[in-house]
Formats: sequence, C-alpha cells, structure tokens
Amino acid sequence: MTDLTLWYDRPATDWETQALPIGNGTLGAMVFGGTGTERLQFNEKSLWTGGPGSREGYDFGDWTSPRPGAITGVQEVLDRDGNMAPEAVAAALGQPKSGFGAYQPFGDLWLDLATQQDSPADYRRELSLGEAAARVTYTADGVRHSREYFAGHPANVIAGRLSADRAGQVSFTLRVSTPHGDGRVSVSDGRLTIRGRLADNGMTFEAQVRVVTEGGSRTDGVDRVTVTGADSAVFVLSAGTDYAAVHPHYRGEDPHAAVTAAVDRAVAQGYEALRRAHQADHRALFDRVRLDLGQREPSIPTDRLLAAYTGGASADDRALEALFFAYGRYLLIASSRAGSLPANLQGVWNDSTAPPWSGDYHVNINLQMNYWLADQTNLAETAQPYVDYVAGLVRPGEITAREMFGARGWLVHNETNPFGFTGVHDWATSFWFPEAGAWLTQQLYDRYRFNADAGYLRDTAYPVMKGAAEFWLDTLRTDPHDGTLVVSPSYSPEHGDFSAGASMSQQIVRDLFANVAEAADVLGDAEFCGRVRDALAKLDPGLRIGSWGQLQEWKADLDDPENGHRHVSHLFALHPGRQIAAGSREGEAARVSLTARGDGGTGWSKAWKINFWARLLDGDHAHRMLSEQLRTSTLDNLWDTHPPFQIDGNFGASAGMAEMLVQSQHDEIHVLPALPSAWPTGSVRGLRARGDVTVDVSWRDGAAERITLHVGRTGPITVRTTLAGGCRVSGGVHPRRSGDTLSWDAQAGTAYTVSGVSP
Repeated sequence: MTDLTLWYDRPATDWETQALPIGNGTLGAMVFGGTGTERLQFNEKSLWTGGPGSREGYDFGDWTSPRPGAITGVQEVLDRDGNMAPEAVAAALGQPKSGFGAYQPFGDLWLDLATQQDSPADYRRELSLGEAAARVTYTADGVRHSREYFAGHPANVIAGRLSADRAGQVSFTLRVSTPHGDGRVSVSDGRLTIRGRLADNGMTFEAQVRVVTEGGSRTDGVDRVTVTGADSAVFVLSAGTDYAAVHPHYRGEDPHAAVTAAVDRAVAQGYEALRRAHQADHRALFDRVRLDLGQREPSIPTDRLLAAYTGGASADDRALEALFFAYGRYLLIASSRAGSLPANLQGVWNDSTAPPWSGDYHVNINLQMNYWLADQTNLAETAQPYVDYVAGLVRPGEITAREMFGARGWLVHNETNPFGFTGVHDWATSFWFPEAGAWLTQQLYDRYRFNADAGYLRDTAYPVMKGAAEFWLDTLRTDPHDGTLVVSPSYSPEHGDFSAGASMSQQIVRDLFANVAEAADVLGDAEFCGRVRDALAKLDPGLRIGSWGQLQEWKADLDDPENGHRHVSHLFALHPGRQIAAGSREGEAARVSLTARGDGGTGWSKAWKINFWARLLDGDHAHRMLSEQLRTSTLDNLWDTHPPFQIDGNFGASAGMAEMLVQSQHDEIHVLPALPSAWPTGSVRGLRARGDVTVDVSWRDGAAERITLHVGRTGPITVRTTLAGGCRVSGGVHPRRSGDTLSWDAQAGTAYTVSGVSP
C-alpha cells in the first residue's frame, strides 16, 4: 500500500472524534470539511494562561513558605511504619497550584460557502499522511469543488486553496472567531488580523490571514473577507505569541513582526511553491520508514475500517494497523518540530479553554512516551523540542532542589508547563514524583546511543544528566533496615501508599546512574563517574521477586494479584529501561506481573503494554494489545482516547510496533524479536537501531529472509537473527557466529546485507 490516507464520506461534526489534524509543530488545525460552512479550528502551541504575570500569582510550584524538616519528618514515619497515606504526605509536602495555567485554543477560521449543499454527490474528506495534506471534494449543482489544506513547517503557515472545475465558481466569506474576549479582529486589503492579550497573564497573541484570489473579486468587511466568482482562492494563516522559553519571565518579542513576515513571505512565494516546499520537508522525514504487512488499499472509509477491525488476519485489518503505525509518525512530525515546544498531552491540537489535565506536560510517563518513537522510527529531528524543553527545566529545577530539598542538581515533579513549573501541587496521588527529571534524561542519553554523536553527549545531554544525578546523590536515604540507598518518600504512580524504595523509583535512579556512569566514561569525567558508581553499588535496584512470582511494585511484598491498575510502573526496568532482559528471572517475574494486570486500561496504558510484551519477545501478546487499543481506545479519526483524547497512546503504539520488529537496547540488534503470527509476511525499511544503524528487513512465513544494515559509524556490530545459522553477509565480511548472533567489525558508510543460504 503506497497511499497512506485516512478518508471519510461525510463531513466531521465533532472535534475530538472526527475532525482531521494538520500541523507544523508550532501551528495546528483541525479540518471539519463542511459543505455549507467549513471550520478550521487552529492552535499555536505557546498560547497558555498561567505563568509569570498570572492573576493567580505564580510560584513555580515551589513552597511559598519554609517547611524545615518536612521531608525528614515524612521519611522518619516511613522508616518507622513502612507506609504513609497519600493524603497525609500531601498535607505535609504539597500545596495548591497557583498560576499553573492551561493550553489555550487560538481560534476558529470559518469559510461560509456560497453554494451550500446538505447532501452533495461524491463527497470525500481525507488526510494524506504522505503528503501531510487534508482535502475535501464533492459535487454540487454539477460543479466539482475541491479544497486542500496543509501546515507548512518551512514557512510556518497554514495554507488552504479552494477551487472548482468550472471558472468563476468559488465564492465564500472568510471570518475568524476566538474564545478569548480580549481578542480584536480587523481587516485591511485582504488581510484579516486577530490580536489581543490574555486576561489571565497578559500574553500577547496575534494571527493573520491573507486571502488571494485568481479571478473574481475580493471585498473587505469590518471583520471578514468575501470572495465572489473566483476561479480559485488561497488563504495563508500564521500566528504567534510573545512567549519565550527563558526563565524566569518567559516573555520575548511582540509577535506582530514575525507573523506579518511569515504571511507575506508565503503569499509572495505562491501556493504551488509553498506546497512543494512543505511536501519536500515533510517527505524528507516521513518517507524514511515504510511498513508493509501484506495489506491492501482499503475500499471503505476509515471509520468503517476501524469499526470492522477484528485483529484477525484480513488484509483490511493489516491495512488499519499499517495506517495506525504511520499515523503515529505523522502526528509526531505534525506536532513536534525544531523551534516549537514539545508535543503536549494533545500534541498541538486543543479546542477548549479548560482542556483535560490542562493540556500540560505530565512527566510520570506521558511526555516521555510521546518521544519513544522519535529515534526508533527515524524521526530524530522531531525530538529536538523535547531536548530543548528538558534542558530548560534545569534552572527552575535547581531552585526547587535547593529550596525544597537543600540539594544540588535539579528535578521536576509529576507535571509541568511551559513556564518552568518544577515543584508540587496538592492532588494526593499525583503531586510527588521527583524521579521525573531522571526519567526525562533517559531519552537524552538514548538519543546518543542511537546517533553516537559525542559532541551532542558532551555539550547537551551530559550536563543535564549530571545535574539530575547530583540531585539523587544528595537526597538518597539509607534504609535503616538493610543499609541500601533508597528514594524516600517514593510513590508508585498513581495508587497505593507512600513508602521508601518503591520499585519504579529505584529502577529510574538506577537507570540514571548507569547512563551517567557510561557517559562519564566516554567523556573522561572520572571523578564524577567514581562517585556515581559508588552510589550505584549501594542502591537498592528495585527488582525483587515476590511471593506469587511477580516483580514487586514496592520494596515490601504488597502486590495484589487482583490489582488491574492502568499503571504498570514497576516494569520500568523492562521498558523503557534496559535492566531486565527477556528470559531472565526478573523477565519472567515481569511477565507474571503483566499477566496479572490484564489487557485493559486506558489508551496510553495499552500502548505501554504493547512495548512491554514486545520486550518480553511475545509478539502475539503484543499484537493482542495493539488490537485492544484499536478496538477499544481509538476514535474514528484514529486518535487515541484515554478517554478523552490523549495523543501519547498513538505515539506509544507506533513505538511498540517498531519494538516488535527491531530492538537494540542490549547492545545488539535483534531483528524480528517479537513478530506476531498475524504478520507472517512483510517488510519494513528505515527503522533505527542504537549504534547509528538503519535497518531494513523482509520476512516470509514468520522468518527473516533478508536484512540490510546501513552502518553510520565504524566499530563492532552484533546482530541477533534466526538467519544466523545459515546465511551470508555481503561486504566481504566473515562474521563470528554464536548461536543466533552474528558479529563483525563494521565500517561507517557501508550497507551489509544478511540473507539466507539455500540448502
């Protein structure tokens, strides 16, 4: 299947479940495809209430008054009693949010169409993932009408074109609306401007739309532009705010000049050139990976394709799965590009002034999950906003570490915003998670493991990682019962009591210390490496096997085999960590825990379970979780639902499908580690493996036929594959064989092909 397209035979009437997303990282829009009135609801990712200047006041989540001995007091209770109720800990250590804010919709662009049809002929609304373009076509009164929309990253605009197959048939009125009462609309010479300041924090926002026609006439109104009798018409929209990612004020330049320049440059470029530049930019990322599961082009709309999905062996089921994989990659490209904030809980899309969970950055898994697929699926550039954002948390996180803990280094708790919120709030079961900073650095180091760029490690990743490690070197507590170093207080998201040394807490800190020690070795920071390794030797690893064979969630054996909670946090060491290998004692215990938790949960939870089962090398169970996500946690527009819509499930599922096909967390490239029986024949090209290797593989009857490894650096390489016993490797190498592994010394810039030898 070459055309990866979501398509529907009717307009959207619901934003969350039906409208189609376009985006360029900074700007996003939802396309409805109406035939009487078209609606494009649009966003600019930095438009937020809260932060400095908020009328509620803003404290970064740091304690607003000293609490000497507060944390020590909780630790002493945990040392004595072993546990403490979340409400009691929140009363001692939490405080209400002040000025946290929420992600805001910018507004709606409306096209009131002169030719209105309730039931036009041959209606089609589509989103082409390969072209990153949404289209609407239909016939009314014998005229074929077409509309196309895209959000271009190079030009930083949303552009649209209306046309018809007869001259003079394009007539409409363009207007905008905003949910913000402080926005004002003006029109001049075909340029519609909406500008204002948010009442909450004084943030300045501005959007401009220019309308250009071919033929016909254009008329400016007080708050709208009307086009009459044109052959075609184009609109170009850009938007911005005076937000700047600079602590402590988070304000920069007025957006007017930048927005004006973006719109004018795009108009001067012309629609076709603008479209070509957009598609070249998009395809340079999207086309790197192609997955073939033996699917065929579906003949039914995507909502019916989803409704008919059974998870079985039909070509339509495979088509939906391949589309879902590609959609995750499309959404990441559309919601995370250089120069923007990272993808939030809804990517870049939001239609509510009070979105679920504020549309924020939850960092007890959700933000991290958004980026699991970035390096794996050959979209490293999309992770730059994540890298920049995490680095931007260091300064406010240092203040929180010093004032709350009396420690060096930096941290961030459970959730944050674009304004450096690194402290606490008072929701008892989600306010405390200082391990989040350590987890965030994992992706920074893993990026180095994929790209092998020592300059990036030295200048970008390591300083952030080192600061996170300094915090934990200062705050780990000695368990009086066994002398190990533990996180105290610790809390396993998002249930149970507080304790000392919860498994996820220990696994995250262990992961951080191991990564920092490796990085310090590479960079020659021997003194700090020694300190970290000393602490690592004393650290409780958080990998206990309990009374019913489970991997314990807490240091004490408290796990209930009937507990079906959506978080399976104590399996962090399996994924995204690398401390647990399939087939080990801990791996089997993780399998017991995962089986007990069941296949239910919210959308993101099911996505995580795809990855867990893939890491356990159980492709059929990983595929079962993919099927569960598609059947019960996916909306008609293929967005993941928590419920409500939450984009991490889309990203996590695509990452999980990649894990089923290629893994490399244990310093070897494992090809087809968890291939499900539902995918007996297929191919994938362009997946990335750690060590700067790009992998193409084709398989038949459940076994690899041909593997090509495009190597980016010189050094040893190890490949695990069922082909190892009888194969040849191109490039004149004679691999060392051990069981199902092949090893050789690879040369940068060389492609090595592993293929079977006929008997």
